[in-house]
Amino acid sequence: MTSQHSLSGLTILMSGGSRGIGSAIAVRAACAGANIAFVAKTDVPDPRLPGTVHTAAAAIESAGGRALPIIGDIRDDETITRAVTQTVDRFGGIDVVVNNASAITLSGIGELSLKRYDLMQDINTRGTFALISAALPHLLESHHPHVLTLSPPLNPDRRWLAEYAPYTVSKYGMTMLTLGVAEQYHERIAANCLWPRTLIATAAVQNVVAGAEGMCAARRPEIMADAAAIILGLTAAQATGRCFIDEDVLTEAGISNLDRYLHDGATATNLEPDLFL
Repeated sequence: MTSQHSLSGLTILMSGGSRGIGSAIAVRAACAGANIAFVAKTDVPDPRLPGTVHTAAAAIESAGGRALPIIGDIRDDETITRAVTQTVDRFGGIDVVVNNASAITLSGIGELSLKRYDLMQDINTRGTFALISAALPHLLESHHPHVLTLSPPLNPDRRWLAEYAPYTVSKYGMTMLTLGVAEQYHERIAANCLWPRTLIATAAVQNVVAGAEGMCAARRPEIMADAAAIILGLTAAQATGRCFIDEDVLTEAGISNLDRYLHDGATATNLEPDLFL
């Protein structure tokens, strides 16, 4: 991996971030001295989804960063406008946008309701477009602008259409928008995607994809956080328009032993590949 720019002093605006991968990325960036603003809905604890904007902000500040938790829905245009304004007012600009918020329902055509379909499209694809668009003027003023989206490489394997085309459309839409930023603002803004090689032990994966028993075939969110930190340290001249896989990023950076990222009870031999790989 090529030499990296320090994250110290950079301001990151993230969608989601109260738990799971988003929270892990925020804490990892905070350890490097970044400012973290994040938009999330969970104001009070939910027994099904541990973590709130308040616990996430506390973890960021404990890690050495400065936190700006913003309670709101990424589907709401006024929330996005307010998030950008508050971030700039608090930290003086925006250097990085992380599109982390995502909704998932693994149902096919004829099975999925229009309400759930709209939810996924509004959060995943539209939310990505809206947050990038609102932050764009500030990214163009940054000395180290970067967009990082948690979405998969564009895989033509048709099983992802046969099993859950609606979710696939929403996630591929996130990827295509990010690659669009990379092309439209070539060498001005770095825009890349990041996706895990294996299942990641988050509440969403447990509740929707794998169940509690499936966590023994997963890695911890910290593998995505460490990979994200490496990518965010790269400039547009070094990497843009790429779809990275977490373990490939770490391997290229010289981290060959990934056992430390195994979730409780998991082994390297029973890891399950991610949905899109």
